[in-house]
Amino acid sequence: MKVKIGLELHQQLATNHKLFCSCQTFLSVTEPEYRFTRRLRPSQSELGEVDPAALIEFKKGRYIVYEVDDLSSCLVEMDEEPPHHLNEEAVEIALTVALMLNASPVDEVHVMRKIVIDGSNTAGFQRTALIATGGYVDVESKRIPIQTICIEEDAARLIKQEGEAIYYRLDRLGIPLIEIATAPVIESPKEALTVAYFIGRILRATNRVRRGLGSIRQDINISTEGGGLVEIKGVQKLDLIEKVVEYEIMRQKNLLAIRDELNARGCKSTDIMNEPIVDITEVFRNTSSRIIRNAVKSGGKVLGVVLRKFAGLLARELEPNLRFGGEFATRASFWGGVGGIFHTDELPGYGITAEEVVKVRSLTGAGELDAVVLVADEYSKAEAALKAVLERALEALKGVPEETRGPNPDGTTRYMRPRPGAARMYPETDIPPLRISEGLLLKAKRNLPEHPSVVLNGLIETYGLNRKLAEQLMDSEYLGIFKLIMSEVKVPARFVAVTLTETLKSLEREGIDVSILADSTLIDVFKYVDKGFMVKENVPDVLKWLCLNVNMGVEDALKALNIRLIPREELEKIVDDALTVKCDLVDKMGVKALDSIMGFLMGKLRGRVNPQLLMEIIRRKIVERTGGGRS
Repeated sequence: MKVKIGLELHQQLATNHKLFCSCQTFLSVTEPEYRFTRRLRPSQSELGEVDPAALIEFKKGRYIVYEVDDLSSCLVEMDEEPPHHLNEEAVEIALTVALMLNASPVDEVHVMRKIVIDGSNTAGFQRTALIATGGYVDVESKRIPIQTICIEEDAARLIKQEGEAIYYRLDRLGIPLIEIATAPVIESPKEALTVAYFIGRILRATNRVRRGLGSIRQDINISTEGGGLVEIKGVQKLDLIEKVVEYEIMRQKNLLAIRDELNARGCKSTDIMNEPIVDITEVFRNTSSRIIRNAVKSGGKVLGVVLRKFAGLLARELEPNLRFGGEFATRASFWGGVGGIFHTDELPGYGITAEEVVKVRSLTGAGELDAVVLVADEYSKAEAALKAVLERALEALKGVPEETRGPNPDGTTRYMRPRPGAARMYPETDIPPLRISEGLLLKAKRNLPEHPSVVLNGLIETYGLNRKLAEQLMDSEYLGIFKLIMSEVKVPARFVAVTLTETLKSLEREGIDVSILADSTLIDVFKYVDKGFMVKENVPDVLKWLCLNVNMGVEDALKALNIRLIPREELEKIVDDALTVKCDLVDKMGVKALDSIMGFLMGKLRGRVNPQLLMEIIRRKIVERTGGGRS
């Protein structure tokens, strides 16, 4: 299946302060100093239009509780003071990236407002500014055009949702982001991942981007031949891109197959548009279904609607863990605020009997080829939910609806909202334009970092890493700290690189948040190895303990884990005892018995001795015992 894929990469910049004020750019781990509440409403664009996605968020009737810390937020973030001038350090970093991506900087930077009414920005819009256009990268002999490079303010940090209240922390709001958008020329899941990694290397090569979970995220735009454009928003892990694209292509392919099946069955839009919503509460007066019984007992109703010619299709799998009926359920929940739906492709079940299903079909007038969708809730919510179901059924006749979806941890996606329109963007009137002067441009050109290909070769030549490990290090967030560690300790480079890539990734797979490890903590871990206070085998356990015990140090970890290297004097005696036990082998083989003795002792002492020191002692004592014979 032919596909078109475009990437939008968002990366936080490591600036001294936020994009439109002088507040610090850190995320607080303490309780907020105070809170305030807002309700957001959609506004018209200059053309008098209202963005549909913004209107949907408004109709949900939610209110926002904002949590504030004075060090990381000020009146600008609260929308009580106009934004300050654009952060020129952020502009300079963006220009550096633009030049590395072969893009042409604009003559003048104009800030725009982009309507956002989910509560993640107190102003109801996000500020964004175009920096450059017309760039490209050559990835594996293919040229990938870069359409735009922008800087924008990051959104507030979502904390939780309780009923109609959504809680956001303002510490992240205003942190500078760079947005890099490729043309939709990527043609496979693997290529999407490769391009993302390549651009990520360029960003990290500047040494002026932030690291840690949440500092980078990708939006993926995917369309299949004959389908619609779908935006998957907020993929935070690069490794997930390939799976997300693969599953989305699978989902769209199956939606197109369902469209073709509906057409073959003769399903028409009029069959769906004219279908009435029916009150079928009476059928379930004595039902065994706990969900329906509780809804009716609370004064709710059971409503149903027929989807003509849809029988059997709602149970069809679109991607792992998502059936076609799930698409209707998310729409019903989104628009009606209901907990979910029932449909006849999965009934009888959930306490609903076969007899009740027969009555539902009879009361709604459903035929053999028809499916029936049921909702049990307050009448108004159930009605709104089923109207959304009918809308989604109409979209099924076209194939793939254009929408914004969010990623799940397994690479599948979920419905978030309709795709926003052009009406969401309009000029920012509080910030004067910033002219890109020759001086600023020359400064960026003079300070261009080494190209990633040069950095890669340098890792191989300077530190003796193989190409695969060097690439893993470059694609991680730890290249800078790797070089710093190697400048301060005498530990094998391969061991440091493997720890920063494979070991930390392994801990992440266990659900450990490794992003909380400060650079200074990582340096301390390798210093303790260098000084002989612990051995390489201890490092994974120490790192895990430090991740689970915030604000504690390496010394605390060693005490808690009871890690104590055997002193040299004691080790000398242990080796003497081992050589006595293995005296026949030593007398027969001499120094050639070294590997056997080493394996014997390491099986008992692993994690408590320095292997190099142990080998040195064994070799010396064998030579002393045999006089160097049989070497």
